[in-house]
Amino acid sequence: MIIKIKPLSVNQCWQGRRFKTKLYKSFEIELLSKLNPLEVPAGKLQIFIKFGLSSKNADWDNPIKPFQDILQKKYGFNDRNVYKAVVEKVDVKKGFEFIEFEIKSL
Repeated sequence: MIIKIKPLSVNQCWQGRRFKTKLYKSFEIELLSKLNPLEVPAGKLQIFIKFGLSSKNADWDNPIKPFQDILQKKYGFNDRNVYKAVVEKVDVKKGFEFIEFEIKSL
């Protein structure tokens, strides 16, 4: 199905400034400390992300933007260069949550 409408960005959905919560700031610090060095190729990128979530009620797309923003902060790429993304949500037991990812040239 093709719908002829201009997609709305998440930045266009709210008025005014948004501020990071304490939980997000803590998550960012912890994640940045756990990310290993990685060489991100120049040009168009594709990203593969697998979220292991313990809540079956969790939406598959909610963790994408904060995770991607932290990745670009760590690895110095701009997410506007991501042209393809494959995102998977898997159910895990509480305490076994994870994020798996890979960034490649497109």
